[in-house]
Amino acid sequence: MTAIARFGAVSFDSSDPRLLGRFYRDLLEFDLRYESDHLVVLVGGGVTITVEHVADHRPPDWPGNDVPKQMHLDLLVDDLDSAEAAAIEHGAVRAEFQPVPDRWRVLIDPAGHPFCLALAPDTAG
Repeated sequence: MTAIARFGAVSFDSSDPRLLGRFYRDLLEFDLRYESDHLVVLVGGGVTITVEHVADHRPPDWPGNDVPKQMHLDLLVDDLDSAEAAAIEHGAVRAEFQPVPDRWRVLIDPAGHPFCLALAPDTAG
């Protein structure tokens, strides 16, 4: 079987990406690759972490589940259309809301978790 995508990043939702990005940068000694009010990208140990701004972010209520845990996978692909079709064939569902469908696609896994298929940085133009 040929992989549909390559692991891209673990992405955390946050009302303050810079603050959470600094926390993980310092905790893990990762390199800061990009920082804005909307997105922070950290890289280290062969792993990429992104922290993405969510305006109405509510922290999870561990160990409860009234507000579930919040993170998603970014999976890198070379062709969004073919990767999306293959993921759907394997049981994913295309999310109704697509913020930037020419750069990434939001899909929902069979358990209801969102994940993104994203163009690899070298193909994202």
